[in-house]
Amino acid sequence: MNSNELHRCVGIFKAIAHPVRLQIVDLLADGPRCACEIAAQFPESDRTTVSKHLALMVQRGVLTAEKRGVNVVYALRLTCLSGALRCVIGFESSSDEECASACRCKR
Repeated sequence: MNSNELHRCVGIFKAIAHPVRLQIVDLLADGPRCACEIAAQFPESDRTTVSKHLALMVQRGVLTAEKRGVNVVYALRLTCLSGALRCVIGFESSSDEECASACRCKR
C-alpha cells in the first residue's frame, strides 16, 4: 500500500472504532435505513449523538447519505465492511475458508 492508501485505511478504521458506529455498520449490512430508523436502535443515545456518528462515517467514506424528502437515508459505501467485521469477530472460531467467504476476499 502506498501512503495515501494507508491514510485512507486509518481513517476508515478510526471512523468505525466506536461501539455505536460498529452497531450502525452491522445494522446497515441489511440495507439502507433512514436516520430515524437508525436512531431508534439506540434508545440510550440521543438523536444528536447518533447524527454525529453518522456524519463522521459519511465524512470518512464509510457511509453514503441521500436526502429523500424530509428523510436522510444512509447506506454502507463499503459493502464488504460488514463481512470483514464478521470475519474479525469470528476469527478464532472460523476456518480460513469461512473467514475468506465472510470477507469476500481471497487468501
